[in-house]
Amino acid sequence: MGGPQLTQEVLDQAPNLEVLLYAAGTVKDIVTPASWARGIQISTANVANAVPVAEYAMSTILFSLKSGWEMIRQTRETRVYPEWPYPTIRGAYKSKVVLISLSSVGRKTNEFLQNFDLEVIAYDPFVSLEEAKELNVRMVSLEELFKESDVVSLHSPLLEETTGMITGEHLNSMKERATFINTARGAIVNEEEMIEVLRDRKDLTAVLDVTNPEPPAQDSPLYELDNVFLTPHIAGSLGNETGRLGEYMLGELRRCLNNDSLQYEVTEEKFKRMA
Repeated sequence: MGGPQLTQEVLDQAPNLEVLLYAAGTVKDIVTPASWARGIQISTANVANAVPVAEYAMSTILFSLKSGWEMIRQTRETRVYPEWPYPTIRGAYKSKVVLISLSSVGRKTNEFLQNFDLEVIAYDPFVSLEEAKELNVRMVSLEELFKESDVVSLHSPLLEETTGMITGEHLNSMKERATFINTARGAIVNEEEMIEVLRDRKDLTAVLDVTNPEPPAQDSPLYELDNVFLTPHIAGSLGNETGRLGEYMLGELRRCLNNDSLQYEVTEEKFKRMA
């Protein structure tokens, strides 16, 4: 989705514009400094869009803890079921799940995961220890979390500071048979280094809904690696899920008409840290 940039030229043609309600996710390609200078209120349905992404992440996390991806690979290759009692399966109970960034998606994923008997660990430099306690997550450094996680789920916004943030060294430090999930943006991961690690560490699994570039080039090793599972950027709102986006913004419109505060307003400060 997208829309016209709110440049000064565009704004000059809409002198009465006071509020922008965007029934989609990111407003990065729409909002400009001129928007803030005019004092236009911005609201986006990114919180609504976070719901299906978090559902994708949660379902993938739980499947990973059952060693589902590994079982698929093994059964396909050998045409024989593994022998009971399946010693490689951890299961969700007391497992450690890492969320990189407590963004809208990260928070919604955490909300879902609180219904299960597992430990949620997070990395987010913008979240205080007090807030983390309220969210029932344990905060650790980026280096520490990869070493102790059973599943890592990436939810960071793509910013200058986060581009290439996840390196091969991070991934190579993961536990045996751990899983890495990316529903954020492909460019947050150093893809070349990730591929090298996944070539060497056949025990690791990567579930990638986003890549860099997207889709991968036709000769990309990501298509060939048995421990990589690709989906074509389907985690966000699709099909019936798009109705939620409009519903959230209709709610914002009602608030506008009633002179109430917007529930999903994007301030200039929030905008700087958004995806």
